[in-house]
Amino acid sequence: MKEKIIIFLIIFTYVILLISSMFFNKDGSVEMTDVSQLMPVKVEKVVKGKEEQSILQVIKEANENGKKVSIAGKRHSMGGHTYYKDSIVLDMTTYNDILDFNLDKKTITVQSGATWNDIQQYVNPYGLAVKVMQSQNIFTIGGSLSVNAHGRDIRYGSLIDSVRSFRLLTAEGEILHVSREENEELFYLVIGGYGLFGVILDVELELTEDELYVMQTKAMSYDEYTNYFVSSVKENEEVRMHLARISTSPENFLTKMYVTDYVFASEQKLLTDHDKLKEDRATWLTKFLLGLSRHYDWGKEMLWNMQEKYFHSINGELVSRNNVMRSESKFLEYEDANDTDVLQEYFVPIHHFTPYIDDLREELSDEELNLVNITIRYVNKNEDAVLSYAKDDMFALVLLINQGLSEEESEKAKQIVQKMIQVTLEHNGSYYLPYMPYPTKDQLTKAYPRSIEFFEKKLVYDPDELFYNYFYKEYKQ
Repeated sequence: MKEKIIIFLIIFTYVILLISSMFFNKDGSVEMTDVSQLMPVKVEKVVKGKEEQSILQVIKEANENGKKVSIAGKRHSMGGHTYYKDSIVLDMTTYNDILDFNLDKKTITVQSGATWNDIQQYVNPYGLAVKVMQSQNIFTIGGSLSVNAHGRDIRYGSLIDSVRSFRLLTAEGEILHVSREENEELFYLVIGGYGLFGVILDVELELTEDELYVMQTKAMSYDEYTNYFVSSVKENEEVRMHLARISTSPENFLTKMYVTDYVFASEQKLLTDHDKLKEDRATWLTKFLLGLSRHYDWGKEMLWNMQEKYFHSINGELVSRNNVMRSESKFLEYEDANDTDVLQEYFVPIHHFTPYIDDLREELSDEELNLVNITIRYVNKNEDAVLSYAKDDMFALVLLINQGLSEEESEKAKQIVQKMIQVTLEHNGSYYLPYMPYPTKDQLTKAYPRSIEFFEKKLVYDPDELFYNYFYKEYKQ
């Protein structure tokens, strides 16, 4: 028996050492990257945020030792926004308690590492729902604030609309209460500020009623979309959420579309029959079809046809608001030794959509870009955040691109992205900042005229540049 215990301990120790060697280097540093896998670097260490005092200690230690601090959640921002070489990385995913819930006021206060799923699980039994979030619920609240996320809801706009206040740990180790009335300037810098002004500790969010929707799907040509959206969606208050897709298959590239509207159901009393929170279903099928579309043109055609048929097949089905905001997320998980998926997102004023698609199609006609999918959402004008992407009522085109991992492949993708952004800017559009640092500095300034102010204020609130990441390094003025 004693020999078995010794053998077990030897094997256990070996496994621990093997696992450690995968993540830790001989000098004690940690290898880190994000979901794109394109920017792996060594950081000094990763600290799990578990309690407020431990987070305060990280800031104190970094100040004393002249270290940089980066802040990470689920690390789906793809341009090194959540880490920097030799920095101390604060992993906030374990700082995730729900602190307060007010049913009458429809508010909830959560620590910044909590996910949207955590909130949905908590508020759903009370008949409440989230106002604004991404189309997936896996992301942290702090991360979503840092990118000023938006989603399928077309009535509440971007996330900044539903944030009441938050507490911020500054570079000096001070904790500030930030709202539209208190430390107001920081409110508009931190939301959409990519973790450069401090650590978001906890957030008070507005909630809304859970509702029952009828799903309505319609196919159309791209040049019909703007008129349809304005007359049948935007001006119809019964339509609460909206989603569209445009084909990336060679046979009908950027021409065919289908749209799905989520219309307020007349029989709201049936909500209790449909409010059980759903989980991912048939994820393997979506992942399989995406896999085919990454490598074959006929795979793109198959994915398009299957998606369109699926959404038409569920026409008229009833779905709760909370469940609309629980779309599949596991299909996003993709790892390969040779290539990876990256996202781009472009915003274009709704009345520019048709000529914009024509110009984008022409620009891409001679380019070797493996464009797998494009989803289209709507976000209304909101210029509250200093780095606001919604300077008009915009369509947001989310592009899923498959590219190689080599420097050569990244450079090729970078050149094409810059061309696509140029087309977007020519149509008074902008682009989303959480993705690869492919755009030029000039393109950043044109898309975000207040970026100069943003970087100036960074040095006012954090003159020693304690909070640092690759996005800041690339674009700071």
